[in-house]
Amino acid sequence: MAGLIKKYPLPSQPTAKVNAQYLFAEIVDTILGQQLSGKAANTIIGRFKSLYGGKYPSPEKLLKTKDEKIRGCGTSWSKVSYIKNVARAVRDGELDLKKMPKMSDEKVRGELLKIKGIGNWTAEMILMFTLRRPDIFSPGDMGLQNAIYKHYKVKKGNVNTTLKIAKQWEPYRSLACRYLWRSLDAK
Repeated sequence: MAGLIKKYPLPSQPTAKVNAQYLFAEIVDTILGQQLSGKAANTIIGRFKSLYGGKYPSPEKLLKTKDEKIRGCGTSWSKVSYIKNVARAVRDGELDLKKMPKMSDEKVRGELLKIKGIGNWTAEMILMFTLRRPDIFSPGDMGLQNAIYKHYKVKKGNVNTTLKIAKQWEPYRSLACRYLWRSLDAK
């Protein structure tokens, strides 16, 4: 990790205020971007936002939008269902986004995992990027697996070895992840 820190500039951190509206938008973005390249995800997210005048809808407005219209943005039917699951959970009070910034990492993870369409990776990305938690690691992230393989010469997909390596970075695993991803972007 020391070599990556010397080689690459400090990765930037988002500065937007974390409130319920921002959290909702980021959860929707993260779901829409699941298993896609950054470019493809950004294209779909841009189309999605254009449905609402370039802004993110409220949960209520999202729930009123016809599924076909959202599907027309280029996302899958399952992701349409997943983002509506989030909107419904927020609307119905099952997911309290106002309290989430003060919850522990495990409590946030538990609340998010209750919603169909949100798995470990999505919860980890929300914790790391949206809530800016300092000690999150996503062992299932393919980019991180590729970077660890590249820099530590371990077999891809060996989660136990990956977790042992990541343990060294506590309590700053989120920052370590950002350096690892940065190393993959470098030419």
